[in-house]
Amino acid sequence: MMMIRIYLSGFLIFFIYHLQAQVTATGNDGATTSAARTYNTGAPMRPKLIVGITVDQMRYDYIDKYWGDLSNDGFKRMVKEGFFARNIQYPYTPTYTGPGHAAIFTGSTPAYNGIIANDWFERSTGKFVYCSADSAAIGIGTSLPGGKMSPHYLQSTTIGDELKLFSNKRSKVIGIALKDRGSILPAGRTADAAYWFVGESEGVWVTSSWYMKELPGWVTYFNARKKPDEYLSQDWYPLLDESFYDESSADNNAFEQPFKGTIRPVFPYRLSDLKAQNGRYDLLKSVPFGNTLTIDFAKAAIEGEEMGRDEYTDMLCLSFSATDYIGHQFGIHSRESQDAYLRLDRDIAAFLKYLDETIGKGAYLVFLTADHGGTPTPGYMKTDSAAAGYWKSERMVNELQSYLFTQYGAGKWVINESNQNIFLNHDMVRARNLSLRSLQEDVRQFLLKYDEIAMTYSSSDLSSSSFTDKMGSKVQLGFSQKNSGDVIYVLKPGYIEYGLQGTTHGSPYMYDSHVPLLFFGYGINQGESFAPHSICDIAPTVAAICKIPPTNACIGEPIMQIVK
Repeated sequence: MMMIRIYLSGFLIFFIYHLQAQVTATGNDGATTSAARTYNTGAPMRPKLIVGITVDQMRYDYIDKYWGDLSNDGFKRMVKEGFFARNIQYPYTPTYTGPGHAAIFTGSTPAYNGIIANDWFERSTGKFVYCSADSAAIGIGTSLPGGKMSPHYLQSTTIGDELKLFSNKRSKVIGIALKDRGSILPAGRTADAAYWFVGESEGVWVTSSWYMKELPGWVTYFNARKKPDEYLSQDWYPLLDESFYDESSADNNAFEQPFKGTIRPVFPYRLSDLKAQNGRYDLLKSVPFGNTLTIDFAKAAIEGEEMGRDEYTDMLCLSFSATDYIGHQFGIHSRESQDAYLRLDRDIAAFLKYLDETIGKGAYLVFLTADHGGTPTPGYMKTDSAAAGYWKSERMVNELQSYLFTQYGAGKWVINESNQNIFLNHDMVRARNLSLRSLQEDVRQFLLKYDEIAMTYSSSDLSSSSFTDKMGSKVQLGFSQKNSGDVIYVLKPGYIEYGLQGTTHGSPYMYDSHVPLLFFGYGINQGESFAPHSICDIAPTVAAICKIPPTNACIGEPIMQIVK
């Protein structure tokens, strides 16, 4: 009899427990509530908020190089409490800002997502197109042309797009950056909004009619506070004592570009004096305070849109653009670049603390990477007899045109050269009954006579063959059969087409393709790895953590060491 009572009691407890679970899991309409969106452990199935951070032109070595000068709560916290993937590479070329942001968030390369450069020559119209320009779009919050932007050139879904699809549009997805392409391409085509900073005479955060008809009240309020004026009233001094900048070159050297209106590129920079001759509010893009302003606006977006407040995962795509402008102007070895990263480190520390307090520790997921690295300034490198130099494509185009004139007759054979792509005149090829493949091969061989050029590839070979060597594969993964040129060339390591001061990027070499990757927060193992991975592996890793489908053109694989 006692055994029967025990059995019945156990059965009743089991029955009541499951009845309570059913009541908790469904409302009166039978809809599943947040209580049911957990595993048996009680842990939430997905992070409340994903923050995807792209640091424009952040080289892989910066974290280690500046480690002793970093705070404990920024990059160091992400490394010590999160996962540091140390061998992340861009598997394609060119390594520019637009393609980089697109690759991170689509898990694909230019060959698949359509963003083959920041701007490219369009053979069908004979004009250049910009990767986020849209003549049909109307600027919202600005009267300047910088508002006419959208993601209409993007051909694949992003992480944010997949979140929107998975949640039946309940997830909020927002992109924020000083650069329009740094906010638009990561957020994707179905994002709730992308906001970017229009400087010049306005100094405001804006969007376009692709996303909305008018700015939300919180954006209007933020713009009315005139924070850009506050930052431009400051002077840019080094954050730390001069002795801390021993990782960088001397403050005054010939390889850095001074601001307009100044003679030498040296601290301090009095921004109020520089503003008039340096783009007015656009000056903020070229100083560390532009990154701080981006953080300010990101916080306003989280609060204004109530991101991370409900059971549906939201996503904030955040790009720090000022580091790129500073790197271009001063170079990767400058004190200005080092100071920009030390200040960004403190900004990230404050932002992580803010997320702890508003979203909750362990409830949000952050990943941080870069859209490309940066080339050591050739002039600076040559002072130590390094192999480096400068390239002038105009001379090559003129000589190639003369050669083709001699070989094939009068006419304009080269209709464009850009992004190290050469576009030949297909109409003349057809009119003269020539073999396009043979002409491409002739041009390819002609280019190899230049000492600065390392490799050449024809579009015929890129379209019909599979390149297995690393450099050939990178060219192929950045190649579009519809929009790339007839012949693509790659310069030797250390060579750039740029001015003699500052630097640029875009090559397939490690200094441009090797970037950091930090994962931090929800669902992340603590540790580091030197295993090789592609930048295209980030998007499927986030998808795996959030248990959503990968992006539709994804060619990467989840980095399983990162995921708990």
